[in-house]
Amino acid sequence: MKVIAIANQKGGVGKTTTAINVGTALAATASRVLLIDLDPQGNASTGLGVSRADRATSSYDLLVGDASLSEAAIATQVPRLDIVPATVDLSGAEIELIEFDARTHRLDRAVQRSDARWDVVLIDCPPSLGLLTINAMVAAHALLVPLQCEFFALEGLSQLLSTVERIRSRFNPGLSILGVVLTMFDRRNRLTDQVSDDVRAVLGKVVFDTVIPRNVRLSEAPSHGLPALIYDYRCVGSQAYMALARELILRLPNVAKAAA
Repeated sequence: MKVIAIANQKGGVGKTTTAINVGTALAATASRVLLIDLDPQGNASTGLGVSRADRATSSYDLLVGDASLSEAAIATQVPRLDIVPATVDLSGAEIELIEFDARTHRLDRAVQRSDARWDVVLIDCPPSLGLLTINAMVAAHALLVPLQCEFFALEGLSQLLSTVERIRSRFNPGLSILGVVLTMFDRRNRLTDQVSDDVRAVLGKVVFDTVIPRNVRLSEAPSHGLPALIYDYRCVGSQAYMALARELILRLPNVAKAAA
């Protein structure tokens, strides 16, 4: 399994939208995909149509050791895409995990002990750099970073990359940056182009060629419990996520090599 954490400590940058739609696009290529919802808000679960009643076993149970990955995973409406849903219980997990041995490796242990029936595991992280996100980074082979095209996002990116270096040095030397994807791109806004140019100048080929535009259909899809790729596959947002998935697939062999 290739494990990819989707993280950025800043909220509202498109992490969950990216997780849902990249997962759907990868599943459409016949890959078996698992999405782990590690955000207490549970937006990825809601966005894939998983009701509260269907979240009897969640990512909280996975972290505290009450369920295995296979026991916590449930099927979604998207063929070949499963999810470990999140509940509000996860909001207290960071405090509870402090008392556990190897508290930074709880998710990694659960993934390592799984039956590996998935090809790709995506982890939707909360908008913070706490224990939940650290668990995701320790378990991951690579990091996918959605970055909103605005000035303050650049400051947050620097902090995130610093955290990645600390995770590499202390817990997970194999962690690589799969790529940075620019989200909420609006060509009518000159600042958008400036931020894009600045990020590409600093990070170069780490930044995906594909940019995710601001798109009403992307915003509407979660209220219907559907990925945008199913809600309206012809919209520009869906087309962008399909293009991003194609780029991501080309980079995955490098992830596998880094993790070996």
